[in-house]
Amino acid sequence: MKPASVSVTIVTYNSRRFIKPCLEWLFLQHYEPLEILVVDNASVDGTLEVLEAYRDRVRLIPNARNVGFAEGQNQAIRASRGDWVLTLNPDVLLLPGFLENLVEAGQIDAKAGAVCGKLLSIEPDLRFPADPRLDSAGICFTPSLRHFDRGWHEPDDGRFERREYVFGATAAAALYRRDMIADISSQDGFFDPDFFAYREDADVAWRAQVLGWRCLYVPESVGYHVRSVRPGNRRGVPPILNMHSVKNRFLMRVKNVTGDLYRRHWLAITARDLLVVGGCLLWEPTSLPAFWKLAKCLRGALHKRRQIMSRRRSSDEYLAGWIGALPQALPPGRLDEVLTPPL
Repeated sequence: MKPASVSVTIVTYNSRRFIKPCLEWLFLQHYEPLEILVVDNASVDGTLEVLEAYRDRVRLIPNARNVGFAEGQNQAIRASRGDWVLTLNPDVLLLPGFLENLVEAGQIDAKAGAVCGKLLSIEPDLRFPADPRLDSAGICFTPSLRHFDRGWHEPDDGRFERREYVFGATAAAALYRRDMIADISSQDGFFDPDFFAYREDADVAWRAQVLGWRCLYVPESVGYHVRSVRPGNRRGVPPILNMHSVKNRFLMRVKNVTGDLYRRHWLAITARDLLVVGGCLLWEPTSLPAFWKLAKCLRGALHKRRQIMSRRRSSDEYLAGWIGALPQALPPGRLDEVLTPPL
């Protein structure tokens, strides 16, 4: 049987420090057929000069301005041809076998629209740590509808060493099935360009679950990620990213939350909302423009919501099963036993 083709899509913005190591480790995958596309969002730090050296192995799409991570990925995805698309951050190093293991696992379940591996944390100097900590073992949601990376900053001691279904994949290194991309994309792309950057992968994961797709976690695929936006480190994040983070948490909910989920968790959701709004008013006024930008996006978001809900394939019980105080995951073969199957 003809092997599935893979397209790797990378978006750079002032990524000179990381893009060469990212590509050099990517070339060690030895997966065929493989194409690599890089969209550069008007970098001014010499990223383009580094990429020029890889013109024979990488398709470069330069932008005249920074259109954001979400739209940059959409550009690359539209230009790609693979049966699977691996979105990859330039600050990620993939160990050999990463792609092969993900594709093999994804081929087993036709309902698996996304597949993710185990990402470990690495510092900006890119030295492999002697005692690695987890960066992400997939995305999970809490009752307040906050999303986190499973296992963040926990020791890599075997606690996430089995294949299992998770809510979604972090786009730092996520493999998406082309059929799912086509199925859940809106007119303006797979990732919502209104998000610009941050939380766009959680939005995709939520939309995919509503529309009946699954995400499989495969620990045999290992990569290292330099995470610049970390939980509890808002002061160390550029204000523009914090602002988009506030905007996108509400935008994601407008598009994807079902009435049943809101009724089940309205108290936790409302408490968190009040905390976020109060935090912007009292401690982080640079994020207040998020609410004006949200208002500008609201009409389009409501239109997208109607499109999503008109095609909804998952039941209330199924979706509720993914929300919990502890990260939710299910081993292969038990998803349909434990959770109510999609509608």
